[in-house]
Amino acid sequence: MKPEVVVNASPLIFLSRGGHFDLLQTCAERVLVPSAVVQEISARGPHDPTVQCIRSAAWLTVVDVVAIPASVLSWGLGAGESAVLGLALSGTGRTVLLDDMAGRRCAVAHDIPLIGTLGLVLEAKKSSRLAYARPVLEDLLRGGMYLRRSVLDAALALVGE
Repeated sequence: MKPEVVVNASPLIFLSRGGHFDLLQTCAERVLVPSAVVQEISARGPHDPTVQCIRSAAWLTVVDVVAIPASVLSWGLGAGESAVLGLALSGTGRTVLLDDMAGRRCAVAHDIPLIGTLGLVLEAKKSSRLAYARPVLEDLLRGGMYLRRSVLDAALALVGE
């Protein structure tokens, strides 16, 4: 289990819509969400499932990000992605959970460990926190996550499904 994971909007949205928000608890000792990400999601309104999940998850820590390094800002990412990467850089042992390709490239350029929503599900299966990954991934796809079927099948083959 990772010490801390910093989560961006899309994994929060996919996991809440798919009914697997609690899976975040299994990936790290502390789950951090920058306040900029919460603001982005809150714009969806109080009845949005992700807004409700964030409000009810006592185990999730919302963090204000004071300063984002210029090296991150130069990538021209959205406020949420920039805050996720800035927060990850402000502490040691932090992994980012994000799906956005530009944000992932920035994380790699800054040597920040990263994982996506697909990787989170596969890790949960590998560590026996999930009996099966396929039903969870199918729920996430129904909730709006996009994966080509060939990518899904290849990923499931990695965990014996």
